[in-house]
Amino acid sequence: MAALTLAAAVCAGCSDAADPPQRQLPPPAEPSTAPEPTREPVGEVVAVGPVAEGVVADPRTHLVAVGLREPFRLALIDGRTGEQPRTVPLPGRLRHLQLEAAGGPVLVPSESANEVLRVSLPDGDVESQVAVGRFPHDATATAGGTVVVGDELGGTVSVVEDDRVVHAFDDSTQPGGVAAVGERVGMVDVRENTLTLYDVAGRERVAELAAGEGPTHVIADGRGRLVVVDTRGEALLVFALAPELRMVSRLELPGGPYGIGFDGKRDRLWVTLTARNELVGFDAGGETLREVARLPTLRQPNTVTVDPSTGRVFVASPTEGALQLIDP
Repeated sequence: MAALTLAAAVCAGCSDAADPPQRQLPPPAEPSTAPEPTREPVGEVVAVGPVAEGVVADPRTHLVAVGLREPFRLALIDGRTGEQPRTVPLPGRLRHLQLEAAGGPVLVPSESANEVLRVSLPDGDVESQVAVGRFPHDATATAGGTVVVGDELGGTVSVVEDDRVVHAFDDSTQPGGVAAVGERVGMVDVRENTLTLYDVAGRERVAELAAGEGPTHVIADGRGRLVVVDTRGEALLVFALAPELRMVSRLELPGGPYGIGFDGKRDRLWVTLTARNELVGFDAGGETLREVARLPTLRQPNTVTVDPSTGRVFVASPTEGALQLIDP
């Protein structure tokens, strides 16, 4: 199915003709509102602060960065003990975090400040602070170190090199999650319900495909593929990039799939189900995803990450203001 586009008809010689009505795009998919848990969450749950959302684990320092609010800040948690050695003040709110590389820095898209920050590990220094498009939602780094930012309310995808925006793709409506495979970046448009693939080095859009009924996030699986979370369609969609962008499998996943993380060392994909307060693990080493674990979480598990050096999984909850530490 082709991507939805908004276009005005051109009518030569009939300037008083009425324009055809524009096609209405659906609203972006949102995480399900979680019910009260009926099972005790596995592992350990530690309080980290209000509205804990956005989490990434570093395999070298074993620090887990968590986004907090009231005030806006980044908490750096020792993933081995659950202790919080330091926090980093931020200029605005965040919802998603990624690493630029193992060992840091952490890429922090500050939505309400319209900036992307690079925060070093383990000391938490802000190495750079770059103004990008409106409401940066997610940021990723290519193999060459270029930072690519999805500007959710600006309709742009910003390319950042040497701490400045050097290019902006402006062919999307509402960018959501972004993920890099080599020098290419996949972006889910949460209004058009599509996956777009960009050649960042070449500054061109490679392809765009339909991506379910309401995609929210995307992640690289370590095998040259992209996995999209279709939150509204309750499914995981797997896309191959070569020889061309194409969807190779769809796995139904009822329960409001939302957060996603990947353990490259074990070929394990972890997905949260916010409507069920569950975490589901998949073996991603084969042609298709195979479920291998299903675990109870704390309430409203919006974001998840994994430390591949230990296999420990971390789930953050904005409702509970807590971080769950799980050894599967």
